Amino acid sequence: MQRIYTVSKLTADIKHLLEEKFPFVWVSGEISNFHSAPSGHFYFTLKDGHSQISAVMFAGQNRYLKFRPEGGMEVTGLGKINVYPPRGAYQIIFEYLEPKGIGALQVAFEQLKKRLSDEGLFSERLKKPLPHLPRKISVITSPTGAVIRDILTVTNRRFPNVHMEIIAVRVQGEGAAQEIVSGIELLNIRGDADVAILARGGGSLEDLQAFNSERVARAMFLSDIPIISAVGHETDFTIADFVADTRAATPSAAAELAVPVRDDLVRECARLTTALKNSLYRYMEGRRMLLHELTRRLTDPKRRVRDLRLKTDDLTARLIHVFTNSLRRRREQLSWRTDQIKALSPTAILSRGYSITRTIPKQVIVRDAKTVTKGERLEVMLADGTLICRVEDAGNGQSELLAFRKLPRGRCRDGQSELWPPEGKDEG
Repeated sequence: MQRIYTVSKLTADIKHLLEEKFPFVWVSGEISNFHSAPSGHFYFTLKDGHSQISAVMFAGQNRYLKFRPEGGMEVTGLGKINVYPPRGAYQIIFEYLEPKGIGALQVAFEQLKKRLSDEGLFSERLKKPLPHLPRKISVITSPTGAVIRDILTVTNRRFPNVHMEIIAVRVQGEGAAQEIVSGIELLNIRGDADVAILARGGGSLEDLQAFNSERVARAMFLSDIPIISAVGHETDFTIADFVADTRAATPSAAAELAVPVRDDLVRECARLTTALKNSLYRYMEGRRMLLHELTRRLTDPKRRVRDLRLKTDDLTARLIHVFTNSLRRRREQLSWRTDQIKALSPTAILSRGYSITRTIPKQVIVRDAKTVTKGERLEVMLADGTLICRVEDAGNGQSELLAFRKLPRGRCRDGQSELWPPEGKDEG
C-alpha cells in the first residue's frame, strides 16, 4: 500500500535525515544579505556560483569572532545543518567562522583601521606636537625586558638625569588592552608628564593584538598628553601607530624623539649666546657712531639760548610797538566818537540857546502850542537851570508865560519854586 506523508511528517523525517547525516560540516562561500538582529544574532546567506544556503550565527558564538562579517566576504566556517519546520526551510548554524585566504585578525585589523580612519582618529591635523625639552617622560610598557632598558639607555645617553617614569602594564595576553587603557587614563588624571611613550617589542599579529584594540585607540586619541607609539619593529604597524601623535619605528627611536641631545643643546645655547653678544655689540657700536655724528652736528646750547633771547627781545619790541600804535589809533577813534556824541547830545543843543519844554507832571515834551491849555504849568529846561512857567495864552501859539524865579539845575521837580512877581503884586 502506498504511504502518504503529511507535510509535518515529511518535514520531520527530512529534518531527522539531514541533521543526522550532517551534524557538523565545513562550508565555504561568499556572504550576502548580511544583517545583525537586535538580539546580537547574525543572519546572512552563503552562496557560490550556482547555489545558496541560509545561515545564522548566534550571539553566543559570534562574540568570539576576531572580525565582523560583511557582504561580499569569502569565508569558511564550521556549522551544523538545521531544518526549520514552520517554513520547511533548511539552514546552516555556524559555530565558527573565519575569512577565507587571510586570517581573522588581519581582517579585524583592516576593518577597525578603516572605521577609525573614517571617524578622523588618524587625522594629522589633530595630532599634538611633542615638547622640545620635556621635564618628565612617562613610559607605558612592561617593566621587564629589553624595551624599557633600551629606552632608559638612550635617554640617559642623550640627556642624563631626565625625569623618567615607568607605568607598568601587560603588553600581551588577556587583559593587556585594559591595563594599557588604565595607564593612559592615569597619566592624564595626574597630568604631570610632558610626553608618553607606549612601547613593546616585536611579535606576531596575535602578540600585538592589545595594540590593535579599539579601546586603546580611543584612549590614545582622547589623551591630552602627546603619545609616541613604539610598538614592534620597523615593519610592524598597529592601530596604535596610526592614532599616536608620533610613530617611532622602534622603542630606541622613540627615546630619541622624546629628548634632544644635551650636548647639542649646550652647543646651541653657546652659539646663540655668542650671536646675541655680537649683535648687541654691533648695535651699541652703531648707536655710538650715531651719537657722535649727532653731537658733531649739534649747536652749542648757550649760543642757541642767546640767539633765542635776542629773537625774543626783538619780538617783544615789535609787539610793544604794534600794541602802542593800536592803542593810539583806538584813543583817536574814541575821542572822535566822543566829540560826535557830545555835539549831538541834548546838553550841547541847549547850550546854543535852545530849550526843552515839558508838561507838568507828565513830563511830555511840548512840540506844538496847540497841545497846551491856558493856565497849564510847564517846565522849561535851559542849558543852565530850569524854569517853571504857567501858560497865559495858547490861542495862536504866541503865549505869554508868567515866569517863575529861575531855579538852579537839579531843582526842576521839587515843586517848591517861588512865583515871581508874587501873586497880587505888579512887576513894577
